[in-house]
Amino acid sequence: MAKPDSVKIDVVERIKQFNAGRDPERLALKYRALADNPFSFLRGTCHLFYEDLPANSFLDQSPAGWLCGDLHLENVGTYKGDNRLTYFDLNDFDEAILAPAHWELSRFLTSVLVAAKSLKVRPPEAIALCHCFLDAYVTNLLSGSPRWVERATAEGMVRDLFSKLKKRPRSDLLDSRTDIKGGKRKLRVDGKKALPIAVDDREKVLDFLNEFAKSQRHPEFFKLIDVARRIAGTGSLGIERYVILVRGRGGPEGNFLLDLKYEAPSALAPYTPIRQPVWASEAERVVGVQRRVQAVPPAFLTAVTMADRSYVLKELLPSQDRVALEQWNKKLRRLEGVMHTMGSVVAWAHLRSSGRQGSASADQWIAFGADTNNWRAPLLEYAQFYAQRVVEDWETFSAAFSTAGVAKD
Repeated sequence: MAKPDSVKIDVVERIKQFNAGRDPERLALKYRALADNPFSFLRGTCHLFYEDLPANSFLDQSPAGWLCGDLHLENVGTYKGDNRLTYFDLNDFDEAILAPAHWELSRFLTSVLVAAKSLKVRPPEAIALCHCFLDAYVTNLLSGSPRWVERATAEGMVRDLFSKLKKRPRSDLLDSRTDIKGGKRKLRVDGKKALPIAVDDREKVLDFLNEFAKSQRHPEFFKLIDVARRIAGTGSLGIERYVILVRGRGGPEGNFLLDLKYEAPSALAPYTPIRQPVWASEAERVVGVQRRVQAVPPAFLTAVTMADRSYVLKELLPSQDRVALEQWNKKLRRLEGVMHTMGSVVAWAHLRSSGRQGSASADQWIAFGADTNNWRAPLLEYAQFYAQRVVEDWETFSAAFSTAGVAKD
């Protein structure tokens, strides 16, 4: 692994090398997002964070856990489980892997410090929020019992999010992504959420769905109505991904939206010092870790194969199902409440997936929580160091984007 104080390869070149081969149209959107602000840059360059981890440092000296791999403020949110109830939990597992717990914690703390400026949170307050997250994480590890967050148990800004969702009918998502013509829905290809799809790709998805439906209890549910290339996230922009409109329960109001995404190897894979179990495919890795980490898996979450490549199929989630952190209204306790919930969620995830294929046991997690005096201060110190590094790298990339047109290369 590269050391943070080593001579850096040009950060622009590192980003271009990592993203080589992606869909140019969506890759241009990714580069534009990276150049926008430091937090977007952090979100979209997970690979840099792990490339830069110092070798053989205290960061490796923590229990092995099943990590989502890209933990930051916006990768914790609500989703609808396969029991049709809504939960607040970790919800992005593309980079999921078995790795030291400090890796996940340091990335989250870095995200808090990087996001602070755009949230108009002063540096001392940002540090206090980091401590709030760690307090909740440690307290819930010591309990040894994983729980979950749903509407009845949510508090503060997370409760506000659940309240908003309760008032929003499922048709709102359909209406925001589709148009009704002649009594039938069609995806809205607007360049913001979706892009046109080539005829060959459409046929590929149609063939896949027809075959997939044969193994389902209600095959008519998966009858294809429309499909487009999906625009979503930051880090994954440019990777093969589709939004699919299917018949669902029938009629325009009964249609469903699905997300079908190609899964590449985890960006952490070249760097983790922990031996990994063998998965049947990258999609099986993503789904397997997600099912053991979350309290309840999302609806339709399935690892599938299409044209000899692995994909994850799941119900499409609306992007607004995140806590609106910018609405903290200068009341720090509101953000502290969110940090407490997120710290709890991460602790429960580590406990829930304990003792699985090489991950630490519940007793080891409890011992780790009891040993906080030996790792808490250096972990926060590293997050502060790397947050500054993120800002410096963003400035370099942003300047290159504005002057040389990185996205056009």
